[in-house]
Amino acid sequence: MNSFEPHITVACVVEQDGRFLFVREMSKGKEVLNQPAGHAEFGETLVQAAYRETLEETAWQVEITDLLGWYIFQPQKGGGVYYRTCFVARPVSHDPRQKLDTGILEALWLTPEELRAQREHHRSALVERCLDDYLSGRRLPLDTIYQHPWPLQRG
Repeated sequence: MNSFEPHITVACVVEQDGRFLFVREMSKGKEVLNQPAGHAEFGETLVQAAYRETLEETAWQVEITDLLGWYIFQPQKGGGVYYRTCFVARPVSHDPRQKLDTGILEALWLTPEELRAQREHHRSALVERCLDDYLSGRRLPLDTIYQHPWPLQRG
């Protein structure tokens, strides 16, 4: 029997005036940098999950405009496998009074150079890879993802 359980995650690359939205968060007792990202919850579309995670981790409402790509990552041999769907989004509004998710220390805007200078603090290799793909001009239409019109439900 195959007991493989994939981790379905989402992330957003958000740019404003040449800076990109990141979160400084705690992971396994260390401060790390990541795009706004997290696990899709049951019943959510991938776009809904990306919007929610970005809002919860940064207090920024965004408009998701494009699909950046799919990324598969295994942090260590024998560890879980993460399937990340990364989106491109533009910032819409910010609520500085909104409390950020548990484990999030701050949301911050960094240039690509500032992010690269902190490479040892990246949560994973996907942080810089997604930024590089964005900077290369990669964009896929959102309708690349087909969501069956029936609601997702248990059972």
